[in-house]
Parts: sequence; C-alpha cells; structure tokens
Amino acid sequence: MIVKQKQNRIYLSSPHMSGREQSYIQEAFETNWIAPLGPNVNAFEEDIAAYAGVNGAAAVSSGTAAIHLALELLEIGRGDRVFCSSLTFMASANPILYQGAEPVFIDSEPDTWNMSPQALKRAFKDAAKTNRLPKAVIVVNLYGQSAKIDEISAICDEYGVPFIEDAAESLGSLYKGKKSGSFGKFGIYSFNGNKIITTSGGGMLISDDVEALEKARFLATQARDPAPHYQHSQVGFNYRMSNILAGVGRAQLEVLDDRVEARRAVFNRYAEALGGIPGLEFMPELEMTRSNRWLTTFTLDRNVSGISPMNLINRLAEENIEARPVWKPLHMQPIFDGVNYYPHERGNCVSSSLFANGVCLPSGSNMTTDEQDRVIEEVKEAFK
Repeated sequence: MIVKQKQNRIYLSSPHMSGREQSYIQEAFETNWIAPLGPNVNAFEEDIAAYAGVNGAAAVSSGTAAIHLALELLEIGRGDRVFCSSLTFMASANPILYQGAEPVFIDSEPDTWNMSPQALKRAFKDAAKTNRLPKAVIVVNLYGQSAKIDEISAICDEYGVPFIEDAAESLGSLYKGKKSGSFGKFGIYSFNGNKIITTSGGGMLISDDVEALEKARFLATQARDPAPHYQHSQVGFNYRMSNILAGVGRAQLEVLDDRVEARRAVFNRYAEALGGIPGLEFMPELEMTRSNRWLTTFTLDRNVSGISPMNLINRLAEENIEARPVWKPLHMQPIFDGVNYYPHERGNCVSSSLFANGVCLPSGSNMTTDEQDRVIEEVKEAFK
C-alpha cells in the first residue's frame, strides 16, 4: 500500500520576522533594560503615533487591554450601554463585561462586512426614545477592511457619543488616505502572533488626547500614586508592554508597509486564480479605502458551488492547510444569549449569513509562491 506523504503545514497567518528584532532585544539586554518599561517602549509608542498620524500612543499587553483602558477612560461602568460590532472576535466585547456594562450588538453591511450604519442609526433612535443612549460605540475593521467611518462618525456625532476604532486587524490599512485606527476618540491595535506585525503578544492604544493617554499609562501600571511608598487611590491594571517585546515591535513596524504589500499580493493571486469559481465571492474593498488584506476571505454559495464552506475547510485540513470560518457573530454566542441586537435590515442578518458562508484562507506575508499554489490547487480540486 502506498502511503501519501504529508506535506508541511500551511498556517492561516504565522509570524513573519524581519531579522532586525534581535538587535533591539540585544540592546535591551546589554543596557539591562529588562524591566517592564524602557527606551524601546517609549520609541515604539512614538513610532506608532507618527505612523498613524495621531498625537500619542500607549503600549500595552494586548489589544483587549487597550479596549479595556479606552472604556475606563470614558468612565463606562455598571448600567451603561456600549454599542459594538457583532461580527468580530470576542475580545472586542469582553472589556464591556469587565466594566459591568451592557453590550448592544450591531449587524454588518454587505459593502465592508463591518458595522451597518443603518442598523446603528436604528439602535440610536430606539435608545434616544428610552433615554438610554450608549456611552460609547466600538467599531471593528474586519480582516483589514475599514468600516464606513464617515457615516458611523456622523451618527455618533449627532448623538454626542464617542466611538472607539478597533483596528486590531487593520493596521496599515487606509480610509480616504488616512491610517486605519486614527479616526475615533481612541484607536486600538493588536500585535498578537497572527497579526500583520507582532510583538508575540501586545497592543497599542492611540489617540489625539495626550492627557487621556497619560492617564491610560497610569492605570496600566497599577495606578500607583506619586509617592515615595506604594500608594494607590483607585483600581489599576498590570497592562504595560515589556521593553523587550517593544523592541520586537520596533523592528516589525519598520517592515509594516512591506507586509501590507505582501498580503495584498497573496490576495491578488487568490482572486486571479479562484475568482471564476461559481458561487465564490471575495470580501469587497470599499471605494477610497485600501485594505491590508490581513486575511483573504470569501463567501461560498453552496447552492451554486455544490460544496459547503465546512466541506472546503475540512478538505484543506486533510491536506495540512489551515483555513477557518469567519468570526461567529457575538449576538450568536452563548454568553450573549438575550442581548439586544440590531440587524442590517429587518429580516436580513448580514453577519449571520457571512458566518454561515464565509471562509478564511492562509494569508501570511511569509507564504512562498509554492505554498500559495498548493492552496489554490487544493481549492480548485475541491470544486471538481
């Protein structure tokens, strides 16, 4: 019997080092800046702020921590409401629960797969009628594609409610020429191992409000009062990024634009090779935006293609290729059973449809052309 040799695994989005990381780490060791803070942290914050075109940034332990600090700075607490995109990772909404606040989930719309302005408008109108406006809105830029920021910003301004831009997946993307993450009261980046650049684990809170960022740093270092002894007047958190990991981030940021180009090239190869498959439609790119194409994603109409998304994902898994469904909407998660939810249109839940029909392909900037070809051929084979 001939046993088919298993090929090397192709991951969805693996870390891609530049080769410069070790120099920043070595400098931290040589100068003994191994403590949680240090020159790399300061420089990484300055570099990110300059890249995003904002006044400042605070380096923290994760994107989740950054969202949590943003909610804390906006004084969101028990009994308050926060409107949040439904089609996103759980980390976008967990900090709402940390604060004891109530999430209200907003559906996606077809053009970006992100927060639906018309669903958001309906949610605000209902909230105004009951005098229970949210204290913040969390808008997520999914898979690198910016949401309809102008429309969402106008709605939030109309009701005097700030929005937080969760750009964990969209660092390096552009919306009308400006950097993703720079539009809200606060912006959020993630440097998790699977993101377009990584610090192994880490995140960044960015804003034009430098006073708020200074308070964020205070809260993120256990809210220690200025005193010769350890004194604390309010609850703080252990959220600051380490000086060593910030060194990794500095080297990664230097090649961010290259990583964006590489991921867009991966998307373009997939789109060219697979775009003609009946029932397969790639995630759109909104006019006047430029996605970093963090992940190449598409929907699959099984009635046309004759194959379901999970059939395809399982077939790729058999060939040692990692593919996944798109995020399961938060309004469908067991932990949020009974939470208020606003669909794009009555009777038309876009995020649920995207979850049922969406597929994410391997999209790493370090994928070889042979690996890309292998994915393409296996996808094609699945449709024969």
